[in-house]
Amino acid sequence: MAFSLDNLLVIGISSRALFDLEAEETIYQHEGLDAYRLHQLEHENKILKPGAGFSLVKALLKLNSLTPGIRLVEVVIMSRNSSETSLRIFNSMEHYGLDITRAALSGGAPLSPYLQAFNISLFLSLHEDDVQAAINSGVASAMLYQIPENAADLDQIRIAFDGDAVIFSDESERIYQEHGIEAFEQHERTNAKKPLPEGPFARLLVALSYLQNNFKSADGRAFPLRTALVTARSSPAHERVIRTLRAWNIAIDETFFMGGINKSAVLAAFKPHMFFDDQHGHCLPASSVVPTGRVPIRQ
Repeated sequence: MAFSLDNLLVIGISSRALFDLEAEETIYQHEGLDAYRLHQLEHENKILKPGAGFSLVKALLKLNSLTPGIRLVEVVIMSRNSSETSLRIFNSMEHYGLDITRAALSGGAPLSPYLQAFNISLFLSLHEDDVQAAINSGVASAMLYQIPENAADLDQIRIAFDGDAVIFSDESERIYQEHGIEAFEQHERTNAKKPLPEGPFARLLVALSYLQNNFKSADGRAFPLRTALVTARSSPAHERVIRTLRAWNIAIDETFFMGGINKSAVLAAFKPHMFFDDQHGHCLPASSVVPTGRVPIRQ
């Protein structure tokens, strides 16, 4: 009987997001494919350093060790490498003890067409075109920023989300951008009891909430994951958010209504393995303190 990825949290991550391949990317961009291929073959046994998405993947994979005989998470390494140049990636995964057995090696072709084939729940990459194509096809996806030097490595999994255009749709965000804060607040007052439409990360949040509510480890411990909503909203735009999460039957562990102030200090205190936001202006300062991924608007 074939193994099924249904009912699992499946993370697709590019090799460049999992490991630090920036020097290799520079070789490829400036010297071409042949130079890149030769470099990878010559350094096949040199272990790569962790990249921007490494800590999140490592933390999520730990869930499988807490539920003997039951897999909750699968990770698929997705790379534009060919099989010939990929051994360094596999050697590095083995070195770090990452339980990753599946791979999609596209030989230079875009990766997004293969996301549905692997039932990907979340796709992480440093290639903007792949991330945009993934979002356009309905898959939660983010383009990662380089990892900060002081990134935390906690046993508890922590993930932080922005609200509008990430968990929720960009409907209200567009009103703010086009008509200003007063129109936005009036719209949210008028629609306070109407749940917000789903955004690109809504189904991922639902899946994480389901795991939290149904997790039973062998030693009876509670689910080792904590979520946070860190949104630029403030009163009176808070009510619709609270009612929406209630309608979705989701309880986020920590919620911060920032009212437009910089999110970095709160994120540094929460210490997430990853923070997802749609705006570069929020992501850039956040990326200096925590691993950060930018969620593009669906086109």
